Amino acid sequence: MDKKSDKTEVLERLLAERILILDGAMGTMIQAHKLGEAEYRGPPECGLRDHASDLKGDNDLLSLTRPGVVRSIHNAFLEAGADIIETNTFNATRIAQADYHLESRVRDINLAAARIARECADAWTAKTPDKPRFVAGALGPTNRTATISPEVNDPGFRNVSYDELVAAYTEAVDALVEGGVDLLLVETVFDTLNAKAALFAIDAYFEAHGLRLPIIVSGTITDASGRTLSGQTPEAFWDSVRHARPLAVGLNCALGAALMRPYIEEIARIADTYVSCYPNAGLPNPMSDTGYDETPETTARLLHDFASNGFVNIVGGCCGTTPAHIRAIADAVRSLPPRKVPVPETAGVEA
Repeated sequence: MDKKSDKTEVLERLLAERILILDGAMGTMIQAHKLGEAEYRGPPECGLRDHASDLKGDNDLLSLTRPGVVRSIHNAFLEAGADIIETNTFNATRIAQADYHLESRVRDINLAAARIARECADAWTAKTPDKPRFVAGALGPTNRTATISPEVNDPGFRNVSYDELVAAYTEAVDALVEGGVDLLLVETVFDTLNAKAALFAIDAYFEAHGLRLPIIVSGTITDASGRTLSGQTPEAFWDSVRHARPLAVGLNCALGAALMRPYIEEIARIADTYVSCYPNAGLPNPMSDTGYDETPETTARLLHDFASNGFVNIVGGCCGTTPAHIRAIADAVRSLPPRKVPVPETAGVEA
């Protein structure tokens, strides 16, 4: 039988009692530091001073080269009220890090990111024992798609295989779990086949190691069609991932909360598990300081609506959201009850 940690039981109990708060945008906060190429390469002991490729923009690498920056961002979100913080590993797979020729550092990045987040969460739990904090190991979608051809004249072409995705996710999962995460977050799913590779890798890892951590799966509706990039509706997305028995399923990123509403409502209607939602701070605006227009008050008001209508169990922020957004969201939903998980149909089933 798979082992569950004591923290898993605590997390499940809290989800039944109140709406939990996820953190906000790591990338947005990193951009505010205005780091240059030298900062991304880090001190000499990181061994990247003579790396042949430019590294500026590889935010995941900062867990190795500028851990203090990552630590300060985690602490800011925890102070703002986050119950769950995500590791700084959105692009920390061999596939995504190939853009920077850093495939050999993937394990180091994931391990360092998990340990930084663990340290921060444990410190805040020690300060407020009645409000335990949790670490979610973030597994992003990679920069490849297993479903769609990148060549307009060759619809059968793929630039990544399912097996390559499984191998890449397995490497990341192994380091994240070793680093001490409490749960795994397969997020920003624009191609469900990529996500299924991640879920396969996770399940195989659990089976091989005799343990089971909670999983959250979060999809992304890319436009007003109400579908993921690979063409799935929210219901089809849920049907494709429910076999993984996720602790929670939901949506994040692309659309702001206002446009996301009908899709999160659909997920809440059909999913027999907890529901998560962490939208962007509205639609992108390159003229804004953060790249997004929505104020903390606006985001909080919209997520208050989701909570008051019984759609959600976990809320937070994606691109453009700051600690101010997370604090406003936490305040907005504090007095509201969590969504009740529907009881599965049992009629006609023998005991």
